Amino acid sequence: MDAPWLDELSELLRIPSVSADPAHAGDVLAAAAWVRDYLRRGGGEAEVVDWHGQPLVIGEIRASVGAATAPTVLVYGHFDVQPPAPLDLWVTPPFEPTIVDGSLYARGIADDKGQLYMLLRAAAGLAGEGALPVNVRFACDGEEEVGGHSIVEFLEQDERGADAAVIFDSGMVAEEVWAFDVATRGLVYYHVELESGERDLHSGIYGGAAQNGIHALLRTLAAVLPGPDGRLPEPLRVGLVPPTADELADWATMPPGAGELAAQGATPADARGAEEFYLRTWAEPAVDINGIDGGSPQLQKTVLPVKAVANVSIRLAPGQQVEPVARAFERLLRDATPAGARLTVDRLSAAPPGLVDPAARAVQLGLDAFEQALGVRPLLVRSGGTLPIVPALADRGIPTVITGFALPDANIHSPNEKIRVEYLPRGIAAARALFVAWGGLR
Repeated sequence: MDAPWLDELSELLRIPSVSADPAHAGDVLAAAAWVRDYLRRGGGEAEVVDWHGQPLVIGEIRASVGAATAPTVLVYGHFDVQPPAPLDLWVTPPFEPTIVDGSLYARGIADDKGQLYMLLRAAAGLAGEGALPVNVRFACDGEEEVGGHSIVEFLEQDERGADAAVIFDSGMVAEEVWAFDVATRGLVYYHVELESGERDLHSGIYGGAAQNGIHALLRTLAAVLPGPDGRLPEPLRVGLVPPTADELADWATMPPGAGELAAQGATPADARGAEEFYLRTWAEPAVDINGIDGGSPQLQKTVLPVKAVANVSIRLAPGQQVEPVARAFERLLRDATPAGARLTVDRLSAAPPGLVDPAARAVQLGLDAFEQALGVRPLLVRSGGTLPIVPALADRGIPTVITGFALPDANIHSPNEKIRVEYLPRGIAAARALFVAWGGLR
């Protein structure tokens, strides 16, 4: 396929910038340099900043006219990628972009190099035509895939701010169905240990009289699990912001939850799990026991185990705050611990949820721009995942458009990552329309 953007994008995709592998640290730096150089060639200024050992590209393409008073837009994207293994499952080499059956295959094409490129190309293209009505700032990191926080720290220290922000690092609902994510869930992750005695005991001699550590841990964890209605205990739901009427109307047009679960080989959690699929994964907190161990689950060993451990996490609903929910979570666990047992609760990590006001002018202008460019108005949806930059932007009062051009079958984080070729130029066109529309923010 002969397209002016394909060679440029392929250069970036060929860089194996795997942040999880120290052997590719130089490649992560090379990808940062590529983004920096692209911004410079596009008429902007850019530098690779060493942020506590991690590369952060900070740059800007100024408005074509009246930059001093033009609105300012912040673009976030990441140039690091997931490891490509297992390599034998790829139909094409992961770092050699290849078009197969109308899709461009490469590691990073959907997450996130290909999507970041759409925004880079749009801003540079408008600037080259003398038609860029906004100042476009870029803050792009190389550690998103390893949970780094350099971009959040940058935003905390950034004095300039922006009138709006855009992130192309999400996906489409289905073919020709785009979406804006207006909320993300937060996360608090725990490691829990329980000891009910000094050592394992003979289950025949002591079973039924002595406390079993696994039983005690299960009773303890039951205090934070959902009830028969699928809802968590009220102390864990404090502060959540319910979806708006517009959001609910859009969710009603989504593919049925039963099909979404079945497509993943999953079964509903309860009688209403499928019916409430979007409500529960986007607008409610959720507790999951991520792993549990104790005793001898593999060998036939008749012991009464006195120690059990588990990893357990709670996804926070939009509107909730980490500390009140975390305190309630830990209190419920401790109050439910059986007498005589010793419970240790270690909080390993935490990130707040994010919430974007769908009525914000920047979001509404964005919806109009996408409809103009693509012929379809995006749906307002939420994301069940956690993206720390979203609450960081909200804390700065910066309304954000979070969207993307990857279909559900894009194989993100898996072999054969891909994006439909037709959506790449359309993504550039949508980004151009967005920047032009945001010229009216002031």
